[in-house]
Amino acid sequence: MERKKNISMAVIKRLPKYHRYLREMLNNDVDRISSKDLSEKIGFTASQIRQDLNCFGDFGQQGYGYNVKELYNQISGILGLTKEYKTVIIGAGNIGQAIANYTRFSTLGFKLQAIFDANPKLIGLRIRDVEIHDIDSMQDFLKSNPIDIGIICVPRINAQKVCDMLVANGVKGIWNFAPVDLNTPEDVIVENVHLSESLLTLTYLLNEKESE
Repeated sequence: MERKKNISMAVIKRLPKYHRYLREMLNNDVDRISSKDLSEKIGFTASQIRQDLNCFGDFGQQGYGYNVKELYNQISGILGLTKEYKTVIIGAGNIGQAIANYTRFSTLGFKLQAIFDANPKLIGLRIRDVEIHDIDSMQDFLKSNPIDIGIICVPRINAQKVCDMLVANGVKGIWNFAPVDLNTPEDVIVENVHLSESLLTLTYLLNEKESE
């Protein structure tokens, strides 16, 4: 499968949506689908779907459409879901606990190894059989347990310090829920989830709708 270089981030961010809809189709025993029918389900134009998928290879056949299982497996591979990722959560507050309780992550290959927090009342508790450890023990844990992804759910004032510790111990992927932009080396990938920014986008669109 030959990929084009310099694929836009907009295309990359649409891939998980393709993956989700294709999984739903598999669960409903759909064997094949045209770009037109996929367009009606997913909300992108048929032309956009064909252009997006063409960035990653030659999918589908004219007059036949896409084999749903094959396309799902191909996109799973493109998204890196053919291997496991060892993860840790730092911050066992509401967001950290919600992520730890989300069972879908484990089925996708994200294996939670430990949770860390500074609150003595939480240390020693378990979420889905994963123990919450004292954050002071995180450095030693990371040294003896290679981790692929660190999930930061701490207050903004502590986020950079936590990030630095993760990076210093070889973590190359950061999923950041703290409302702050992190400074990291070029070889570390950070995906920011700023909840307030998403909410403010919603309020903007609501106000635009009302002003029309």
